[in-house]
Formats: sequence, structure tokens, C-alpha cells
Amino acid sequence: MKIRPILFSLIIIALLSSFTMHVLKTSLKVTVRNDLGNLENEASVSLYKTKEDYEKSVNPVDTQVTDEKGNAVFENLESVIYYVGAEKGDKNNFGAGEKTEKLVENRQNKVTIIISE
Repeated sequence: MKIRPILFSLIIIALLSSFTMHVLKTSLKVTVRNDLGNLENEASVSLYKTKEDYEKSVNPVDTQVTDEKGNAVFENLESVIYYVGAEKGDKNNFGAGEKTEKLVENRQNKVTIIISE
């Protein structure tokens, strides 16, 4: 008799974990700070697949604007390395800290970008 509830529980756990793996998409949360460490809202953040595209600022995978907490979230990404360009007014990150690690699949990956003049 005890086997049925245990078996039922195992089936439910298997179904839920399978469902969760399909629901979670690979994403990247970019936090933008200035050279003083303050969060930068309304900064433009672009993702690029190649260094050449990043250097020329062409063919972005996506572009977002940071919220009041300095965050831009990119969703439904491939599990690859991205180049991140961030700018606001005269400040940007060009030439410093622009490359992510390979994104972990089915997770929200995180990176902090520093922009300066």
C-alpha cells in the first residue's frame, strides 16, 4: 500500500521537473553601472554574437534599455558567448568588459557592465 503513494509522488516530481526544464528559457540579465558603481537607468544595451559586429555596432541580436535598477533582461537566447555593448550619453563600455561567458542553458545568466567616459 505504501508503494502507490511513493510511486505517485515520483511520477509527479518527474512531470514537474520536465515541465520546469521546458519553461525556463536561457536569458541574460545585464546590470549597468557607472565608474563610481552607481546603477545606470535608461542605458542602451545591445547583444552581439561576434566581436566584429560588436566593434562595428551592427547586427545586434537584441537591444534593451535598462530599468530604474540598471537592469536589462534578454530572453530566449542561445547558449553561446555574447558581446555586450552599453551606452548612455557620453558613457560606454567600448574596449572594456564586453564579452560574456558561454551562457548556461535554461538559466538566467547575469553580468555587470561598467560604463565610463
